[in-house]
Amino acid sequence: MHERAAGIVLAGGRSQRMGTPKALLEWHGSTLLRRAAGIVARAVDGPVVVVRAPAQTLPPLPERFEVAEDAREGRGPLQGIAAGLAAIGDRAGVVYVSGVDLPLLHPALIRHVLHSLRPQDDVALPRAHGYAQPLAAAYRAAIGPSLDGLLELGRLGTRELFAQLRVRELDEAALLADGDVAVLDPALDSLLNINDPREYEHARARPAPAVTVRADGATQPRAARAATLEQAAIVAGVAIGPATLEGRGVIRDPHEPLVTGDALTFGAACS
Repeated sequence: MHERAAGIVLAGGRSQRMGTPKALLEWHGSTLLRRAAGIVARAVDGPVVVVRAPAQTLPPLPERFEVAEDAREGRGPLQGIAAGLAAIGDRAGVVYVSGVDLPLLHPALIRHVLHSLRPQDDVALPRAHGYAQPLAAAYRAAIGPSLDGLLELGRLGTRELFAQLRVRELDEAALLADGDVAVLDPALDSLLNINDPREYEHARARPAPAVTVRADGATQPRAARAATLEQAAIVAGVAIGPATLEGRGVIRDPHEPLVTGDALTFGAACS
């Protein structure tokens, strides 16, 4: 039986090494937060909750995204996951948790991680590039009480949480066993986070996602590099407006994120 999946995007980190809030960082005309939330939303069928620190300023987000607030500031990702789970409540059985600092995240990887969470597992935990990735993992919503218990004791590390849970680790071979991941994210760039200005500039300098764009009436699509709907419209030479995204339907927000493999058609039928 299909379990509804929700998303949690953690935006409330202190960003001490970056020197500025990561959620606000520019990303190809959008922001890191808008991109992270949009990518997660493409892979789940439940709500997407953005968790911020108390009184934290966030960049604009479409109304479909919900915002929750940490109960206390500076208590790390477990506090944020707990806040997100509380906001989701009983609306989903499983949750994908993402940091805000994974700009190369691909929905194919999210879907694969979610599908890898078996009935006997509490967590599907990717391990790639030498590290476990707790902020790119799938969790059962039912872990809430275990998480709350640790927070009450002031135990804030993911290692202590995982010691209480049934964790399925997904190594690089397991992640690449999915055909879509192998084709669309063969280097597992989805799991490369950015922690300081040098890493941000390096990631920002990479080419935008490889997509195909077709203007209404054109006989052939054209290859393009575009990270958002707005960029794709500019490449296609059409007015910025809605487009049909293959496999998803009509998208309208100019900042809607695109990923490698996307195919868009602009035209009157999208209005």
